[in-house]
Amino acid sequence: MSVCSGIAPGGVTRRLATVVIVCALGGAGVLSAGAQSAKLPRVGYVSLSGPSAFRDAFATGLRELGYVDGQNIRVDYRFADGSTERLTVLAAELVRSGVDVIVAQSTQAVDAARRATTTIPIVFPVTFDPVESGFVESLARPGRNLTGLSPLNPVVTAKRVELVREVLPQLARLAVLRNPTNSGSTFALRETERAAERLGLRLQVLEVSTVDQMETVFRTATRERAGALMVLSDSLFFHEHRRIVELANRHRLPQIFDTKDFVEAGGLMSYGADLGDLYRRAASYVDKILKGASPATLPVEQATKFELLVNLKSARQLGLTIPQSVLVRTDRIVQ
Repeated sequence: MSVCSGIAPGGVTRRLATVVIVCALGGAGVLSAGAQSAKLPRVGYVSLSGPSAFRDAFATGLRELGYVDGQNIRVDYRFADGSTERLTVLAAELVRSGVDVIVAQSTQAVDAARRATTTIPIVFPVTFDPVESGFVESLARPGRNLTGLSPLNPVVTAKRVELVREVLPQLARLAVLRNPTNSGSTFALRETERAAERLGLRLQVLEVSTVDQMETVFRTATRERAGALMVLSDSLFFHEHRRIVELANRHRLPQIFDTKDFVEAGGLMSYGADLGDLYRRAASYVDKILKGASPATLPVEQATKFELLVNLKSARQLGLTIPQSVLVRTDRIVQ
């Protein structure tokens, strides 16, 4: 029996008063603890694909800032497993649940989140061109409920085309894998077309929005005699990066990607920003917003460091010799 429930009738008035006060304070403490638990800041994380290293990098960023999921923050993860329709549903669910911030992995997720709310802050760890996509008014002053980071893809996309041509000087036809549901890929494709035109290359655009389309488009690329493959950034492609590498190598298509994960999985080359680092840095935007900052005034940060990776084992399997002019600029060689 507790002290509060064990007060005998007719007890000493002063003792009764003291016990009542203690019980009242104890009850207040329980209510306070409950209120604090209820006030844990809530972050919604929505992704087109399933769990990935990007999600892990974001979680690492939170830990580095002192956030422990379930203790002083709550993170609700939602994964659409490649379905854009499901993505719309998940974004709306997060809004209805009353999260304080939404982190949107992929351009499609940003589109879904901004359709679901114009008031809850949205953080994008990466997106192709946030200004041209209409996500922000300017990089310096977003002006809306969205902000985040950009890997400067308009700049590096042309560089990837140039690298492919440098490795394959006789290349005439370049296949480009894109997800048409990703509005950012429209801008990436435009930059690719401009670079290809300067170099006298013909493009073969392969559109894939679901996993079961991949086998078909690779057969198409081979049938139409594509000499190399360039993969435009997309959350679905990253999630399926091992499968894409396997298919490209099986069809003997030299490739260039935007992230090192493809090369570490057996792909030929990659050139781009460290996307995992951008996801880790996205946690700092969440931290600032939870502390009262407005996304409208938080500048979009851009990547400043880009890495070139080359897989020499893949090159040998494809019968290629990587020019010394490329090797001397390589940041890491995968054997």
